[in-house]
This record gives sequence, C-alpha cells and structure tokens, in this order.
Amino acid sequence: MRTEVSERLFLVGPMGAGKSTLGRHLARVLDWPFRDVDSEIEHRTGADISWIFDVEGESGFREREAVVVAELTHLAPIVLATGGGVVETPANREVLRERGQVVYLYTPVELQMARTRRDRNRPLLQTGDPEARLREILDRRDPLYREVADQVVSTESGNMRRVTDEILACTGLSARR
Repeated sequence: MRTEVSERLFLVGPMGAGKSTLGRHLARVLDWPFRDVDSEIEHRTGADISWIFDVEGESGFREREAVVVAELTHLAPIVLATGGGVVETPANREVLRERGQVVYLYTPVELQMARTRRDRNRPLLQTGDPEARLREILDRRDPLYREVADQVVSTESGNMRRVTDEILACTGLSARR
C-alpha cells in the first residue's frame, strides 16, 4: 500500500455510530490530525447542518459535502470522520476508496436510536417516527457503506478502547501514544 494512502483513515457509518468521537480518539492514539466533514462544512459556511438542510435542502448540503470530502481526503496523515450520508454520492465513494483506508462503523438501529434520541441537530430525524426513518436510511446506505469499506467494525460494545484496538488491528496501523 502506498504510504500516503496508509496514512489516511476514513470513518463511514450511520448517525450515532460514533464516527466523530471515535475519530478524535483514533487521531490521538495515532498522533495524526483529526477532521470531521460536518464540522468543516459548518466552519466554512458559518451555519449548522440543520440550517443548511432547511435553506439548501439535502442536495445543496451534498454538494458542499462533496467539495469538502474531495479536499480533506488529500491530507495525510489524517483521521477523517464523514457524515452518515457521504456514501450516497458516487464521487465520494470513489474518492474515499482511492485515497485511504475506509472503516465502516456498523451500528444497529436500536443503538442509533439510543445514541441520537435527544439530539435535535439531526435534520433527517425530525419526523414522527425516527426509528422507522433510521431503518429506511440504514437499509439504503448499508450496502453502500459495505461497498466502500476496506473493513467493517461493529460499535455495539460501546467500548471505545476495544473498538479502537479492533480498527488498529484490521487496518495494520500502530498506536503512537
């Protein structure tokens, strides 16, 4: 594997999978910079994701997301947490696959519900039946996550150290701290 690719770790998975939290932890363990696609979009626009969805719709948000993904995936080393819907854009899947190691953080709907229940900043969950919405989204995106992923790691244990160790083992990366 080319060095620059091996120094890029991209986390994909549904909302509530822990991509940002786990990504920050992995970055500390690897002593690499951490970036979060959604946070980067918010920083660049000066608006939160919910507002962007309200004003520009999901398609406007996805356009912004594709630009940020294309830019951040060039950085090395990097641990990059993506948004849950990043895989819905074919160009994003291609860029992620080509430029680094992709780990799909698999999380069942029941756990997603528990982790996102009180979060009002998730525009796709602002519905009368968020659990049904999560199931519909996972049914659609799971095959795309699996298509782009080099590795699939479950976050069901909720143990950050255990999940981190599994990611390091399956990617061949070594802790620096």
